[in-house]
Amino acid sequence: MQRTAATPEADVFPERRPFGAGPEVSLFSLGTMRALGSAEQMLEVLEGALEAGINHIETAPSYGPAEAYLGQALARIGSRRPAERAELVLTSKILPGASLEGGQAQLRASLERLGVARLDNLAVHGLNRAEHLEWALEGPGAQLLEWALAQGLVAQLGFSSHGSTPLIGRALASGRFSFCSLHLHLFDQERLPLAQRALDEGLGVLAISPADKGGRLYDPPPELIDDCAPLQPLRLAYRFLLAQGISSLTLGAETRQDLELAGQLRAAAGPLEPLELQALSRLEASGHARLGPERCGQCRACLPCPSEVPIPELLRLRNLALGHGMETFASERYNLIGRAGHWWETLNASACRSCGACLPRCPHGLEIPSLLADTHRRLAAAPRRRLWG
Repeated sequence: MQRTAATPEADVFPERRPFGAGPEVSLFSLGTMRALGSAEQMLEVLEGALEAGINHIETAPSYGPAEAYLGQALARIGSRRPAERAELVLTSKILPGASLEGGQAQLRASLERLGVARLDNLAVHGLNRAEHLEWALEGPGAQLLEWALAQGLVAQLGFSSHGSTPLIGRALASGRFSFCSLHLHLFDQERLPLAQRALDEGLGVLAISPADKGGRLYDPPPELIDDCAPLQPLRLAYRFLLAQGISSLTLGAETRQDLELAGQLRAAAGPLEPLELQALSRLEASGHARLGPERCGQCRACLPCPSEVPIPELLRLRNLALGHGMETFASERYNLIGRAGHWWETLNASACRSCGACLPRCPHGLEIPSLLADTHRRLAAAPRRRLWG
């Protein structure tokens, strides 16, 4: 019986997609950054992932005890269900900047914690700045990555990035990497053309945390629920990305219940259906209506800003807060600016000097300095309880 995206069947055979030159991966990948309470918690989550049809597990040394707990869980799965353990695809990471010797020690330690002789995938974790890319392509990182391949310690190389679109484009064009992990979200589609280019060239593409960093879609506000009805916002966001051909969507789980929707969508890789297209159209129309002429179209024509204010990103958060009621998410992201190093923006809207350089560039005639000031007033403090709506 043919299934539809709107009618999940938990027993359907899970879909697999190509992932670079490595083994095919499930439509969802288990991120291990949240199951950090104990090895038992990690085992419960890993078992839930297997039940949901997930075969790709993503971890990192910087996720606290995640690698150690995952190694213990993998050993127990291997003793109980060796065939399922053999099908698991493992990805871990290494931060940029290490010396050759330091990086070698870090990789060996990861392998020991995981209890494996080789990783299927090794990613440079946070290739966010130009110096990180230089490290990976020409510096000690290049030597480290070549050594890891030559020694058979990893099967293929990739990177994750929270950096700029041009930087990611240079990384993809380098030919060094076989996969990438990017911020690809229904509510932030800037990097989708890069992802499509990577997929067309045979690279694997992971979407970073589309549930959480994609808008806290596991806890949607009433406006967003109404805009996406009758579909759940998170289901719609997942289906949007899967229909784009993205290799796999990462999902950080604390309990096996967090994996239920992934299990329902384990084979939901087909084109968007009429109901989904209607929901997406209604979502866009609702945002336009609430924002009116103040909506930022995200064309990026306002850049570069003389003060280096990330205008489109800040106005995107304003779009979400006012257009879809996503104030909590927008405020969380806004108040992280300047507090996360190279993992996020460093300047918020208060850095705008109202020089007006952006005004003649905006094709929509937006009063950008005023909108930035409004963004700061709305989002700089914790979101307030609404008195209506």
